[in-house]
Amino acid sequence: MQNFLGKLLGNSISAKEKALKALEIQEAKFIRKQQNIESPWINQKLEGVVPEKLQITLNQAFNKAFELVFSKGKSLIEKTYNKEEQERTYKMNAYASELKESKKTIGAFSKQAGKQKAKNLLISGIEGIGLGALGVGLPDIPLFTGVLLKSIYEIALSYGFSYEEEVEQIFILKLIEGALLQGEECIEANQKLNDWIDRGIEQTVQGKLRENRKQQIQKTADILSNALLYMKFIQGIPIVGVIGGVADTIYLNKITTYAHLKYKRRFLKMNRSK
Repeated sequence: MQNFLGKLLGNSISAKEKALKALEIQEAKFIRKQQNIESPWINQKLEGVVPEKLQITLNQAFNKAFELVFSKGKSLIEKTYNKEEQERTYKMNAYASELKESKKTIGAFSKQAGKQKAKNLLISGIEGIGLGALGVGLPDIPLFTGVLLKSIYEIALSYGFSYEEEVEQIFILKLIEGALLQGEECIEANQKLNDWIDRGIEQTVQGKLRENRKQQIQKTADILSNALLYMKFIQGIPIVGVIGGVADTIYLNKITTYAHLKYKRRFLKMNRSK
């Protein structure tokens, strides 16, 4: 009798509801990992060796890179992928999901996002390791930022979201920040981001978007420069810099994994009642 009721209740839950429950488990796992993360041994070894000015320089480099990509780099980034094709793929997946909502049709959006993520991780690895072998560290920042935003843009497209409006750019910056925060800060930032998603981000940020974006760029640049400080120092050393270049792929994977979770949450929440 209990098995029968369990099956009956289970069948009454939509595929989107099941996907949302699975998503929340994945998200909780990500947050737990960020709470318990330890400083890499190489960071501990280099503490006190890295010049203090490098932190400031790195921070400024990320600030300029975000401003450049958001203001002038969108058209350049869009030349690296077929935006129209990805929008068509989303519409096809959405149509299939409307015809028959199932685990397979809901999962098609994640599958598409996963394909783009894999390609961008490969690009990041080749670029980071190649420049590391040459001892190129700081000049790598605009390239890394471009690949990072390209990756998030493609995830957004996979779930039917834009990335052009300033409110969306702020959302992207918050994603990057949230993916790298640790401990209680990570929990708090994640909850705020979920509240923002659940209320609808268009309704959450009102007025002074340009000022808000500038402030968020600074916060995101701070967290990125802190996370990558030691790796970019190593990347500036020929041959050995390969180790630092690998960090590009590691952090890109972490950030895009988190971005995938958040865009999927937006998609499922938005389509929950459909």
